[in-house]
Amino acid sequence: MSHDLHDQARQRLSRLAADPADEESPAGRLRRDAALVGRLLEAAAQEDAIAAVPDQGAEHADTEADVAAGLSLLEEMRVALDQLEAQVVMEARRRGLDWRQIARHRGLNSSQAASQRYQRLVTRLEEMRQGVR
Repeated sequence: MSHDLHDQARQRLSRLAADPADEESPAGRLRRDAALVGRLLEAAAQEDAIAAVPDQGAEHADTEADVAAGLSLLEEMRVALDQLEAQVVMEARRRGLDWRQIARHRGLNSSQAASQRYQRLVTRLEEMRQGVR
């Protein structure tokens, strides 16, 4: 999908609700955690810039622990994103989109690829729910 299509999708969906998603919803938690990981990366970039300037050895947070904390959020973020993707695909099917249309919007090459991706996604989520993964 091109950058313009992503921007168009963002603009279209931003009109749906003025308020941000509930922090306890999958979308709200994902947004919050993504913002936290973004802050971690911004802080790391700032620390690199400060370290490059002589005589500015200011103390910083325990970056190893911060990075470890960021890594620990990734799995939960991936699960939340998988749940959201499954829900959006189910809604697309409920509203009559066929697998070919879903594939096109997902940037996949075929209806079979879209259907298989969805099946793998649902299987992975169910395995995690059952504690198999």
